Amino acid sequence: MFGPHHHQDTDIAKNIRVVEWLKADLLASLSALFKAMLRGNEERLLDAFSSIIITCYVLGRRLGISFTRMDLKLESKLRQGIDEGHEMERWYGDLSALLAHLVEKKR
Repeated sequence: MFGPHHHQDTDIAKNIRVVEWLKADLLASLSALFKAMLRGNEERLLDAFSSIIITCYVLGRRLGISFTRMDLKLESKLRQGIDEGHEMERWYGDLSALLAHLVEKKR
């Protein structure tokens, strides 16, 4: 009835639907973040930020990027921003603070 590629085709279609759902979820979370910023509600801000981070990691995984590679790239981008004197680093030290937080979490 079904050929040997039916299961593989179903998996590919399912993954495409999941990626589209995650993209929409990312936009919804971004919208929730902007609304929370307008209302000044810290709990909603935390919820929106955490949803965005989770969705980005899961979307990356669905696109073939491991969580470890995401973490390594994040650290690399932070180091690059620090080395290049990114404004957030020069003005507030945010990039080095985040990098220190991530490195400390790994211990």
